[in-house]
Amino acid sequence: MEITVNPVARLQGRVRVPGDKSISHRAAMIGAIASGRTTIRGFLRADDCLSTLDCLGALGVVIEGDRDLVVIGGKGPRLREPSAPLDAGNSGTTMRLLAGILAGQPFTSEITGDESLRRRPMDRVIEPLAQMGARVEALGDGRCPPLRITGGRLRGVVYRLPVASAQVKSAVLLAGLYGDGTTTVIEPVSTRDHTERMLQLFGARLRREGERISVTPSELTGQQVEVPGDLSSAAFLLAAAAARSGSEVTIVDVGINPTRTGVLEVLAKMGAALEVGNRVERSGEPSATVAVGGRQLKGIRIDGDVVPRVIDELPVIAVIAAVAGGETVISDASELRVKESDRIGTIAAGLRALGADVTERPDGMVIRGGRLRGGRVDAAGDHRVAMAFAVAGLLADGPVTVSGAETIAISFPGFVETVQAVAGGPAVAASR
Repeated sequence: MEITVNPVARLQGRVRVPGDKSISHRAAMIGAIASGRTTIRGFLRADDCLSTLDCLGALGVVIEGDRDLVVIGGKGPRLREPSAPLDAGNSGTTMRLLAGILAGQPFTSEITGDESLRRRPMDRVIEPLAQMGARVEALGDGRCPPLRITGGRLRGVVYRLPVASAQVKSAVLLAGLYGDGTTTVIEPVSTRDHTERMLQLFGARLRREGERISVTPSELTGQQVEVPGDLSSAAFLLAAAAARSGSEVTIVDVGINPTRTGVLEVLAKMGAALEVGNRVERSGEPSATVAVGGRQLKGIRIDGDVVPRVIDELPVIAVIAAVAGGETVISDASELRVKESDRIGTIAAGLRALGADVTERPDGMVIRGGRLRGGRVDAAGDHRVAMAFAVAGLLADGPVTVSGAETIAISFPGFVETVQAVAGGPAVAASR
């Protein structure tokens, strides 16, 4: 599918974005290995999270509900051996986190995914799970899916993450629920902590001491979970409004977990007018109303500790940097190379096609701000890249056509309609 996005004079409105993808995944998985029912309100019914539900169903978990309500019939720690390979679709979160749970099951299982996921390296998960006693084989090229996991009784380990990764950390902590003794993960840089918060909500014995997160085998109990709006989805609207003078956009009930608010810090540093109010906490997660006013932005440096907290939002930050004043330098972001696409290469190529001055680096890029012209770009099968290029269309001098836009359904169903709402008219046209 292609979408053609037309430039707009300003963006205005008050909207809600769909539920947080990271929290939805974790609520479903942890609810599945808890005892009793878990009710999840605000669940993101996007392709990635539906892949998680499909995998859990194949493992014997009863799942009910519709729209954004999901009820999980928890089976306790032991799941049912699947009769066929599990399909994680495009979801790296599903594959990596579920690998941690499958490592503790007394059977052999296989988990695969679509063509894009089968190209993504899984050795960062394989190594710690092997240290814990599971046998994990990458049936692709020795690093990539499908994964064959022979689980069983695991041993507790102390594992230092070689690269900051919330997914790897989560896989090890989930496997630690099946370990013999304490499992400790040491983070080089703090990453999103939704797994820790969710485990504590469900009753896990988990503690954090500085860079060390430890868990011991625990009996989990089903809970009521309320999922806030996804800040990573809201980021596309906030960034677009911040970069278009005269815009005023408000996102209500959106998650503001401190490990995720790097995008707000970056936007503020670039000069955006931001307000955060109506702060509340539900199910262990903070949320708020976030408003942004548009103005001329300025280029900045983005590196170091903020990068893991803004990693999913860097594609759209790169786009607004292309229309900001001055130079933006993104570094320490080599993780972008192994996402759904090589996001550094894909974003740099697309921005150059739209007339931007971009220099690609191994761990990031240098973007010299100016103007974007209309044109055609390829999202390379990547949902966040597709939405970032849609934002480029709102800010460019002419229409931008984005191919591969069907991938947007992976994380933000209703994206086109939400953009239309704040654009005040038919800014987006879709075609097949």
